[in-house]
Amino acid sequence: MKRRVLAALPAGCWLAAVTVSPAAAQSDAVAEKAIRDALSRWTADFNARDSTRICDLFAPDLRYDFRGSPERDYNAMCNLLRQALSDRSRKFTYSFDIKEIIVSGDIAIVRLVWTSRVTQEGSSQAAETKEPGLDVFRLQPDGKWRIAHYMAYEAP
Repeated sequence: MKRRVLAALPAGCWLAAVTVSPAAAQSDAVAEKAIRDALSRWTADFNARDSTRICDLFAPDLRYDFRGSPERDYNAMCNLLRQALSDRSRKFTYSFDIKEIIVSGDIAIVRLVWTSRVTQEGSSQAAETKEPGLDVFRLQPDGKWRIAHYMAYEAP
């Protein structure tokens, strides 16, 4: 009897550790809502040219691939975003259409299409591009979902 209890102890400890981890504490529905909210917040900040939280959507170890561009990291991405927001000769706006969110523990895959509109100062005409992509979110130690990897390309 004592051996059975001792043999079950590691499994019980593992189960306790898994059930109290941040990933296990969030249901898929809660994670999906947090991810949708993070994307909406980022979009609103970007469209308002608010650069104070513009990098909050991204994990510090971000890896970003956009077809035809070199791979970028967190610092390169944040610099590009800040430059775009400070460029008063053009107005950028983004919107997104989520196609699918798959949550598995502390990782989530988001398949979506970003729509980018760029308007030159003094012009009413906008150039619009659709950018299908795949964002890999990771639950961070602070409990927030952030993009750790993403790949995107301009639609034909």
